[in-house]
Order: sequence, then C-alpha cells, then structure tokens
Amino acid sequence: MNKQEQDIAYFLSFCIEQYKKEKKLTGSEAMLHLNKYGVLDYLEEHFDVLHTQSRQWLLEDIDEYINLRKGKAI
Repeated sequence: MNKQEQDIAYFLSFCIEQYKKEKKLTGSEAMLHLNKYGVLDYLEEHFDVLHTQSRQWLLEDIDEYINLRKGKAI
C-alpha cells in the first residue's frame, strides 16, 4: 500500500468512526448505511479536498450526500 492509499484508508476509517459515534450506530450498522448510499466511494473520490475539512463539516457533508441520494432511485 503506497502513502496515498494509506492516507485514504485512515481518512475513511476516521469518517466511519465519527459517523458511527454521531449517529449512535454499531460499526456494522454504520458500514451498511454508508455503503448503501455510496458514501465511502464519494469520500475516496474527493479525498484531496475532503480530508482538509473539520469533523463537523464532514459529518454535515455526509448527511447532505445521503439525503441527496435518498431522493434518487438507487
């Protein structure tokens, strides 16, 4: 695993953990929810910008992304 891949993996782990705590979910529940709406792909794709944002901003962005996806047929 190169440095970029490792940074992305740490970032995704951070986001999952923070989302889990914020929503009071188990790790499995958080992963199911984030995978259902493609959040992890989104976070990875936009890592360069997103990893510079605050915890609260990231959580709000994740919520907004999920709400937008809920409005579309998945």
